[in-house]
Amino acid sequence: MKATGVVRRIDDLGRVVIPKEIRKTLRIKEGEPLEIFTDREGQIILKKYSPIGELSEFAAGYAETLSKTTGHIACITDKDTIIAVSGGSKKEFLEQDVSPELEQLMEDKEVYMSKDNSDVAMPITKNENPERKNNAQVVYPIISNGDTIGTVILMSKEANKKMNEVEQKVAQSAATFLGTQMDI
Repeated sequence: MKATGVVRRIDDLGRVVIPKEIRKTLRIKEGEPLEIFTDREGQIILKKYSPIGELSEFAAGYAETLSKTTGHIACITDKDTIIAVSGGSKKEFLEQDVSPELEQLMEDKEVYMSKDNSDVAMPITKNENPERKNNAQVVYPIISNGDTIGTVILMSKEANKKMNEVEQKVAQSAATFLGTQMDI
């Protein structure tokens, strides 16, 4: 565990303020849920809560099905990281932070389909290799209770493959299904 040197008092309602610098570093926004854990030494651990992360095993199976069905790389993300990948390099994608462009897409609740399947694609991970080019992409937000909780991403494996309405509908179906699982 990393010491920050910050000391805060608990107020009369049991609240503790998390300093702005720490919230910014950990990308914790106002209103975001946090999970609270304790350990045997009496430490309290706060962790960003990922509702879709609760379904990570299920998401992995779903990504595998999407990849086998479409022949593309399939990724499922929560708001911060890629939680499931199939058909592509797990090392390159799994548990990697999502790119700022993908974060913005989620915030705007937008669907993305690479334009004319050019050789430039939206970066998916924060530290993405600029030489990696998946020529065609479909990104569909997973929405639960009106909030974006992640995305379903399909990426072509081959340079000359094109995405079409079928892939968009597959990604939409997967995102809608995952979103409804979180509503239950």
